[in-house]
Amino acid sequence: MPRWLAGLVLCVTSIAHAQPADTPASQPTSDTAPASASSAITLTPVDVIGHYSNGIGTSSAASQGVILGSLLQDIPLLRPGEVLEAIPGMVVTQHSGDGKANQYFLRGYNLDHGTDFASNVDGVPVNMPTNAHGQGYSDLNFLIPELVQQIDYRKGTYFAESGDFSAAGSADILYRNALPSPILNLTLGSFDYRRVLLAGSTPVSLPAWATTDNGNTSAAGPTVLAAVEVLSENGPWRLPEDMHKFNGLARLSDGDAARGWSIDLNAYDAHWDSTDQVPLLLIQSGALCRVCALDTSDGGYSGRDILSGEWHTQDASGYTKVSAYAEHYRLQLFSDFTYFELRPDTGDQFEQAESRNLAGTKVAQGWTGSLFGHDSTTEAGFQLRHDHIDVGLFNTEDRIPFQTVNDNRVNETETAVYLENTTVWSDWFRSQIGIRQDDIHLGLTELNIPHNTGDASGNRTSPKLALVFGPWARTEFFLDAGDGFHSNDARGVIYRVDPTTGGPASPVPPLVAAFGQEIGVRTEIIPGLQSSLSLWRLNSESELVYDADSAVGSTTPNGASRRYGVEWNNHAVINDWLLFDADLAWTHARFSNNNDNGELGDHIPNAVPKVASVGLTVHDVDNWSGDIKLRYIGKYPLSQDNTLVGSSAIVTNLRLAHAFTPSVSLSLDVLNLFDRKYDDIEYEQDYRASLASAPVPDGVTVHPGEPREVRLSLDLKL
Repeated sequence: MPRWLAGLVLCVTSIAHAQPADTPASQPTSDTAPASASSAITLTPVDVIGHYSNGIGTSSAASQGVILGSLLQDIPLLRPGEVLEAIPGMVVTQHSGDGKANQYFLRGYNLDHGTDFASNVDGVPVNMPTNAHGQGYSDLNFLIPELVQQIDYRKGTYFAESGDFSAAGSADILYRNALPSPILNLTLGSFDYRRVLLAGSTPVSLPAWATTDNGNTSAAGPTVLAAVEVLSENGPWRLPEDMHKFNGLARLSDGDAARGWSIDLNAYDAHWDSTDQVPLLLIQSGALCRVCALDTSDGGYSGRDILSGEWHTQDASGYTKVSAYAEHYRLQLFSDFTYFELRPDTGDQFEQAESRNLAGTKVAQGWTGSLFGHDSTTEAGFQLRHDHIDVGLFNTEDRIPFQTVNDNRVNETETAVYLENTTVWSDWFRSQIGIRQDDIHLGLTELNIPHNTGDASGNRTSPKLALVFGPWARTEFFLDAGDGFHSNDARGVIYRVDPTTGGPASPVPPLVAAFGQEIGVRTEIIPGLQSSLSLWRLNSESELVYDADSAVGSTTPNGASRRYGVEWNNHAVINDWLLFDADLAWTHARFSNNNDNGELGDHIPNAVPKVASVGLTVHDVDNWSGDIKLRYIGKYPLSQDNTLVGSSAIVTNLRLAHAFTPSVSLSLDVLNLFDRKYDDIEYEQDYRASLASAPVPDGVTVHPGEPREVRLSLDLKL
């Protein structure tokens, strides 16, 4: 082994805290597992650079990768959903209370709360179709970052396994099966921030007759992992957020990457008061402070209970993976974006409420063999998801409903089958070819407007192709293309009467196609430096955009769109204690037809054109560690004619940590280190701020970013 490579391996082992217990028994290790379905093909071994798995010899796109959970232990997080900011080019913000789903931005998409980015946690989908607040609503507030083993991410439409909501990309977040020792984390911070996390794992003793290896589990017996998180905070807002969250996880697992299983129980419950976006003019004039609310009765409640499990096996002939889940989910949001424009007597507050039961399964069978004399793996998959949703919209005053706008009972079933083949044709060329068939059936009963009751169905066939050339001098080249899609809200598909105006509605198709292409290169030709460059384009038949002027402030279908862009990602191990990351992304996003929605211009509101992230990590220098990360988003259009433009934002976060003993450490997080005034989100929006003021057409509302805050954490290994 070359000396530099031996040193690199030693450095990474130290940085990543590699311990046997960090490797989940039912998941492959992040430094050896392919990022694609070709897990049984022998390819160039994967090394770990810093916290990232480079995927040399295993990925099918330059924009695909694996993030090790150890990265998330080193960086400061304002909110749990910010774990996704470890994905190059991803930005995660908030436009309301912290119990609400985050705002996501990627590849020129204002994904709102997840409309074109699919998230999964241990095989359970997070996105909610036909959601009370917005299509594809993706709430990651139940995530416990300390338990994350790895994040497998993919961008683009080139992956047969990825279905609904994954046109811009997707992420599979995987939890650990075991911890090296029990942990107790106590955090105190600015604005009454309080958090307690207790987590640990232990083997389960088995009776003597059950201790023999039956071929499916380990002789030592299964492992129980349990975690409890309790959090409260008020935030910097003049109206105290009064956020209270309870989060619990229990996992029973056994086996290893070759053969094993796990069963999970999750419980999550949160409630909060919101400071929603407010008029920028009022802040600029001094009539309203930056952290003040106009409607002090906004807020929400959310909860979920999940039972899930998976089983997998692998041998020389192939592999089988089976997962299933059942979930009860509930959401209640009280929002007011237009204040007194629509209903001067009561104010414009509304309630979006839903109660949902969903269940689903995923089955994948892989066969390893030979195709025309070349190593080949073929994977066939089946996916099923059914949602029963009680979802409604109600006009309210101080959270008291007085009028039903719509009240729906929805049954939504999505099924998919796919076939994907990966073949190594030579030591410098391999291909991945796939095809996916998706079907959706929607049934809706409208209790308030019977004319809106109905059924609809749709289907799409999506071919996929990836060609990989190399590696030469630890450098690979990628050509990718494929079809993808997102589903539309059942109400938008089936409604014939607009419940807010009483006029005719314009139905939209159940499934909307997207087509993506990408050229990329990934290299490690410079020892210790991993770089990737992607040139991509993505066309969508219909854009889901945030409609801030609507009575419900949710996503609305718009015209066709086209995007193209460049991403350049760099991760370097400078020496055995210093790492440097730099990710840059540029996107050009436009509507294909200027007047599809009656507006002039072709700019896509809230499509961020420039994103940059730069980070420096110092690890274990005389028991000290630190991380500083800067995130930049450029100016972006607020209106389709580009006459209104949102401001750029720079945020810098810092973490310093000191280990007093192997079991006791203290960390200090300083969020928004330089106390910059910036906005998490800006919208073009009509509003009337008070009865005494005139309506403001084409105004701007903002949700300010949070000022500097400090959090101090005591970490104990029990």
